[in-house]
Order: sequence, then C-alpha cells, then structure tokens
Amino acid sequence: MQAMVYTHYGSPDVLQLTEIAKPTPTDDEVLVKVYAASVNAADLHLLRAEPFLIRLMSGLLTPKHTILGADIAGRVETVGRNVTQFQPGDAVFGDISGCGWGGFAEYVCAREAALVLKPANLSFAQAAAVPMAAVTALQGLRGKGHMQPGQKVLINGASGGVGTFAVQIARSFGTEVTAVCSTRHVERVRALGADHVIDYTHEDFTRGAQRYDLILAANGYHAISDYRRVLTPTGTYVMSGGTNAQMFEAMLQGPWISMAGSQTMGSLLAKPNHADLAFIKDLLAAGHVVPVIDRQYLLREVPDAIRYLEAGHAQGKVVITVEQNDKA
Repeated sequence: MQAMVYTHYGSPDVLQLTEIAKPTPTDDEVLVKVYAASVNAADLHLLRAEPFLIRLMSGLLTPKHTILGADIAGRVETVGRNVTQFQPGDAVFGDISGCGWGGFAEYVCAREAALVLKPANLSFAQAAAVPMAAVTALQGLRGKGHMQPGQKVLINGASGGVGTFAVQIARSFGTEVTAVCSTRHVERVRALGADHVIDYTHEDFTRGAQRYDLILAANGYHAISDYRRVLTPTGTYVMSGGTNAQMFEAMLQGPWISMAGSQTMGSLLAKPNHADLAFIKDLLAAGHVVPVIDRQYLLREVPDAIRYLEAGHAQGKVVITVEQNDKA
C-alpha cells in the first residue's frame, strides 16, 4: 500500500510517499480502508517535534510512529477475532492518535474503541474532518468548561478547525455564543449559528464591557490577564490552542489565579474518548453540527496540506482524500 512516511523530524519536505506492507490487525483491532483523513495541528507538532517536550512521547531522536494522521474515515475491511462492534463493510470514522497514528495511508489498523459508525448523512471527507477537532471542542466546553444552557460563551479562533465545531456545539447546548474571527471569516462563522461575531481586526473583545461565563481560546493570542478581565466573577477560561506563550501562561499562571480567586483559568489537553466521539456522532446525525471543510488534497499532496495548515489561514478543516470516493 502507499503511505506518507517520515523517518526524521523536520519540515513537510521530509515526508515521502512510500510503498509499504499492508498492516494486519491484531485480535482486538480492525483494518480500515481509508477513504479520507484530515490534518490537525498535532500532525505539525509531531512532524517538527515542537515544542521539544513532544520528543519525550514521540521519540527523542527519531519519530516512534512514522506515519502521521489521527483523523480517519473509511470502511472496515477485516476484523480481529475479539472485535464485537464492527464487521467488514461498516463505514467508520475516528481518532487513532491513541493507537499508533497512521491515517495518511491507504490502510490502517485501529482498536475498535477508537472508532464509531459514520452517520449516513456525512460523506467520508466530512467524517474525517470531525474527530480530533470536535472532541477537543466538546472537552473544552463541556468537560473543562462545565458549559450550561443560558451562559454567555466566547470562542476565540472561531473560524479554525476546533473553533467551527465549538461554535456549533455551544449553540446546541443553548448558550449565547460570541465568536471572534477575522474579517474574511465573519459571514461563515455567523452562518454556523453564532449570536454575535467580533472581527478582531476592528474590535478587541478584551477591552469591551461584555463579560462571559466561559471563554474557549482555540487560537489567537491574548495575555491570560486580558481573558481574566472579561470573565464573570465565577467565569472559566479554557486554552485549547494558540501560541507557545499562551500555552505556558495557561499552564503556569492559570492554577495560581484559580486558587487565589473564584475564576477558573486553565489549559486543555484533549484525549481521544469513545463516549465523546459517540456524542458528537449523534449531533452530526441530527444536523446540529456540520463539518466545515476548507480544502481537500490527495494523499500525495499531504506536504502541501500541512504547509497550508501551518500558514494559519485555514477556514475549518483541511482534508486528505485517499480514495476518490468520499460518498457514503
């Protein structure tokens, strides 16, 4: 089979389309014929091994897993003898970052707990756009943020992969959603259901009079003190993406601020979770959440897809088409 392989850390130039052996599932795995995958910031971090601490998990000198790609959608080809949830021919999608990555390939093995059945109203490309970004948004809002109906929720970085899902998930919970994005994304974000849209090129929400019960920072830098200023007295700030400075502020200053007062400030390290993915699947099937796809690339174009994501202008998700049939 063909796969996009890298054997040492570096830029997208180190990725090579290579012919390798088709994997064989263990007793607890399924073999998936991959129709589509999507690119996440996590792929870029692993590729470049940045920040450096990533090497403690991914390999100090060379990558432990040589095929990137966490989000996949495809059809089950074979199943291990202990697998009970799926059978050959099932259309599935999921986040395989917890079981070895490998989505940028024609086939991949995954534990059944990493996958759920694909809703019939989604194409394979749409389904591949979902897992990591949507679960991150859900865990930031519902898990870490304890979101409740009627709250005022702000999503900073609302036009990106996590942000587009966060806006829709927050709306499905009955909250009042304010989305922050750039000028060219305003109409798209408004169409996702945001009650209010702030164009950060014209307005700084951290200087406004509005206070928010929950802020999810999916991208875009502001000092943690700026976010604290626009929270309600018992509000919650969750950092799920952004600059290294923003990450370290949330990790180092957040706990101290939380202990000293009634506001909660912290960061999110999202993890694959079958129950959360199944919850998202139900939202997708009901039409409450619709994946936003910016661009699609072929498997051989994965380096270009990663470069595009790294440029920071993606509106929604960047998808890799492995098969030229992304229909259910």
